[in-house]
Amino acid sequence: MPFLSLSVTNFRNLQNETIDLLSREVYFVGENGQGKTNLLEALYYSAYGSSFRTHCEQEIIRSGQNAFSVRVMFKDEKNSVTSINSLFESGKKKILKNSKRITDRKELINSIPCVLFCHDDLDFAAGEPERKRFFIDQSLSMYDELYINESRAYKKILKNRNVVLKNHEYSLLETFDFQLAEKGLYIQDKRKKMIFKFNTIFSKLYEKISGIDGVYISYEPSWKEILEKTPEINQVIEYLKNKRQVDCAMETTMSGPHRDRIRFMKENKPFIPTASTGQKRLISILLRSAQAMYYTEITGKKPVLLMDDVLLELDPDKREKVTAELPQYNQLFCTFLPGEPYERYKHSGTKIYFISNGKWNEQ
Repeated sequence: MPFLSLSVTNFRNLQNETIDLLSREVYFVGENGQGKTNLLEALYYSAYGSSFRTHCEQEIIRSGQNAFSVRVMFKDEKNSVTSINSLFESGKKKILKNSKRITDRKELINSIPCVLFCHDDLDFAAGEPERKRFFIDQSLSMYDELYINESRAYKKILKNRNVVLKNHEYSLLETFDFQLAEKGLYIQDKRKKMIFKFNTIFSKLYEKISGIDGVYISYEPSWKEILEKTPEINQVIEYLKNKRQVDCAMETTMSGPHRDRIRFMKENKPFIPTASTGQKRLISILLRSAQAMYYTEITGKKPVLLMDDVLLELDPDKREKVTAELPQYNQLFCTFLPGEPYERYKHSGTKIYFISNGKWNEQ
């Protein structure tokens, strides 16, 4: 089991104590608003150095306090016990891994790979294009540090190019066009190859659970006509030059990976516009399952699954099928309401904690 224990101080409503996580499956059971999701958030924060619920870490601090901390003990790949300490105080974040300062969150990659299932995942199926791109980028960033570097570089170049367009400093565009083309082609090539492989997992899984075949993810890169050929930087530079008049008029960059489209298709037609709410929710859940399976296929490692009340909106039949087809995991954390049949899913050795007012008691 990766996570051995979790210790929190002033983290939302959670008590300032240590919780024992020494089990392959850990269930948190309680009414809404009692702290179940806060526990998952604390685990996620330790794994990635950020929250999945807010970009403002000040919101995490318990009311009346001025700092929070999270500390986990876990077993690494070599079966050695390792610690990660995260502290946020006075607007500054400090992360230590075995007492060594982490200066960049990407240094946490592969420490405790986690796949989070939560309600907001519905955005990956039916939300804005930016959210769908985020899912693909996140899937790549879970194991590819170079992709993180190139994506960051692209965003910085894009920001500078947009400033140039806003200020009408057109003489600088040629330099930024070369940089944008170089990084953009790398990102689009990575996304294209990833989605092709991802579809072999996702499409089969969706058919198995839903009974609907032929549903797949379509990747439509902004520079599609270039990627369909043998892509070269000079081709993209020429394309940007031809589109420059539009960019200047709009005062922003109108093409590139930040404009890529990701759609869910069936029989070469968009699936989401006619899909039911249940079908969209199922897609969002199975995207996460496929993400975990894809990660294992690429790296050979099993992730930790964090599941936050995601099965509630599925009918009983789909819930049973999704549970039966969960991806391989190193450890599993689930949240349940008291009335749910969580006893049906537990195994020998499963830890069950009842959560109330930020406090936990083991069954």
